[in-house]
Amino acid sequence: MTTRPLSLPAPPERAPEFGGDSLIVCENLVRIYQTGSIEVQALQGLDLTVDAGEMVAVVGASGSGKSTLLSILAGIDAPTAGRARVDTWNLLDMSRSDRVRYRRHTVGFVRQQTAGNLVPYLTARQMVDLPMTAARTPARARKARAVELLDMLGVGALADRRPAQLSGGQQMRVAIAVALANRPRVLLADEPTGELDTTTSAEVFGVLRDVNRELGVTVVVVTHDPAVSGQVERTVAIRDGRTSSEVLRRAAVNGDGDHEVIAEEYAVMDRAGRVQVPREYREALALTRRVRLALESDHVSIKRDNA
Repeated sequence: MTTRPLSLPAPPERAPEFGGDSLIVCENLVRIYQTGSIEVQALQGLDLTVDAGEMVAVVGASGSGKSTLLSILAGIDAPTAGRARVDTWNLLDMSRSDRVRYRRHTVGFVRQQTAGNLVPYLTARQMVDLPMTAARTPARARKARAVELLDMLGVGALADRRPAQLSGGQQMRVAIAVALANRPRVLLADEPTGELDTTTSAEVFGVLRDVNRELGVTVVVVTHDPAVSGQVERTVAIRDGRTSSEVLRRAAVNGDGDHEVIAEEYAVMDRAGRVQVPREYREALALTRRVRLALESDHVSIKRDNA
């Protein structure tokens, strides 16, 4: 009698990991603050990926969670739950010494308030030198790097001035140089143009684009300024602690042969299939707690519940 081996079904394929090879990955990210007896959920299951070399703007109303997200990515704050990775670092499982190394070498952070970026009694050159000294970079390399960055950012001639002797735009350029001193892979900027006039804002944002293109640094900018967010290829909107939509921009040539930028807005679907329907859509169709879904040949329709 011949015994044949049992034919077992092939094991199901594992779903690909969310984010794959992206440089920044946030999956179902949660951040809860406890203020006395009040619990504040700043992030409520946020998903986000950013590829190496991208420049992304993050927008949202006050209290939407965008600054909380940036603080977590900067290693200043820690998530409550979910998954957050930047390069090889797991942001939910970092010791104090890990966090120091991460903030010193992997990310650079620029705050809106220049007082939080610069030391009032140090010159621009000394401030760029400071993080490299902490990283134990040799003196000759520190000097060369400081000259390189200040020149690139257009403030090389102001290297011996202190913050009080610099304009707001010049202070922000120096702050960006400080953030780049240790050659981070990621530059995070929280409302970097918030205290600047329109012309200076455009100049500073141009500097961030140059850093992204020329140095290959991945840049994530939190902003409320639509003129700023409209200058990047990808804008991510956060609402109620979740990513709600993305705007993707691409260059195209129209029928007259002129170059134009085409912007398309997409709703973001999370891993559980949830989509945030924009408020103006909900109000226009009186969509409330329950809606009807219908699967069509090439789309899904959402209709109000008339029951």
